[in-house]
Amino acid sequence: MIASQLAAWAVGTLDVPDEVVHAATRHLLDGLGNAVAGARAGAAHPAVSVALGLGGPAESTVLGSRSRISAPAAGLANGTLVHALDFDDTHAGGLVHSTSVVLPAAFAVGEQVGATGRQIFEAAVVGYEVACRVAAAAPNGFHSQGLHATMVAGVFSSAAVAARLMGLSPEQATNALGIAGSQAGGLLAFLATGASTKQLHPGFASQSGIIAARLAQAGATGPDSVFDGPHGVYDALAPAAMAAGRVDASSILRDLGSASAQDWQTTRIGIKPWPTCQLAHATMAAAQVALAEAGAEVADIVALHAQVHPDSAAVVCATDRDLTRPVSAYAAKFSLPWSVAAILVDGVVGVDTYGGTHLGRAEISDLAARITWDVTPYDVVAADAPGDVVLTLADGSKVTGHVDRSPGGGSNPLSDDGLFAKFSGNVGPLAPDLAAAVRNLPEAADLTVVLTLAAQAAGHPVSLEESIA
Repeated sequence: MIASQLAAWAVGTLDVPDEVVHAATRHLLDGLGNAVAGARAGAAHPAVSVALGLGGPAESTVLGSRSRISAPAAGLANGTLVHALDFDDTHAGGLVHSTSVVLPAAFAVGEQVGATGRQIFEAAVVGYEVACRVAAAAPNGFHSQGLHATMVAGVFSSAAVAARLMGLSPEQATNALGIAGSQAGGLLAFLATGASTKQLHPGFASQSGIIAARLAQAGATGPDSVFDGPHGVYDALAPAAMAAGRVDASSILRDLGSASAQDWQTTRIGIKPWPTCQLAHATMAAAQVALAEAGAEVADIVALHAQVHPDSAAVVCATDRDLTRPVSAYAAKFSLPWSVAAILVDGVVGVDTYGGTHLGRAEISDLAARITWDVTPYDVVAADAPGDVVLTLADGSKVTGHVDRSPGGGSNPLSDDGLFAKFSGNVGPLAPDLAAAVRNLPEAADLTVVLTLAAQAAGHPVSLEESIA
């Protein structure tokens, strides 16, 4: 069974190629920066407030704070914090936000059990592989059923991370994965309403995965057929993809733990340059290319027409809502026309773009209303699709813009300097110190320095001596 083999690898001895170490470090850095920014903005206040209310033993720290609560409650808060601004990374093959379900479990359980930095880092690498492989085995399979792949795959990732850090046996870890499968879900209903439930999905996944591992440690059992079926996660949650032959569960184990870094899914995760749905990014980038090529002003744009992957269109071009005047920040993040218009009008898109009075800006809504699209099949998954647009200008001329894929991943990765610039924008003056602490994690005795600096960066002063005490 797939679950038993995956579990045995997850709790076994790891040999991680240097390129994978570098990639995982980049993603933990990016995720922590997003969590600090989310904490500074109060973007995850409901989840943090509820987690603090749940309380429990002082096992794990809420990122960006001095508060310590139970590890499952911290998983809820921290998963939501990493994802709250929709600025976190994306694995294109699975369309899954990996760090939002990996970092919370690794940090919460790692702190709970007193793990070393290397133990936490290795557990995170396990989590990245599990999340990406489980999601990518059914490309768009979960999303097409109205489910968020991040939560579906995230419960398995968090369970594997927790199982490794808790020292579970392969049999117990298999049970943890089986138990986690009964908690997989995450409705995409927020797309039509602008509700903030998407922010909560990684928190749910992190909390549920930790609890699944605890249940397995206590003797509860889960089906080792959770990936193979019958009635497994793909049968139940991706039936259309199963019927169409688009699910390859065996790929979960393919080249797992390979000596070649290119076989590790951790190296295939992209880092977002903009805090909005990644499925709009290629069109946003192509629109920038076209405007630069035209040498024109935004006021000269009469119309913009885009080619959009079918799976992207279903998420960011759905016509059951007003895409030009979004009702909330999340509705704007999932509107391709609005986000394209915003980057053309302002030249940049940042966290502030989707806050305050920006949603009501007439110049963005007016341009968004002039943006149309055709649904165009591509031979790649949606998150890897190219961006193609045609600008029509006031003088009647037409200018094309093309990018091979969205920036930040695949053949167009964000550079280390670009990542640090993003991290600095999220974290502020303490960015160099916090970045150094994250990069040094595999050599650190524990998480003390990282958590202390994160609290300071988020505006909650705490000295290293206080943290150790």
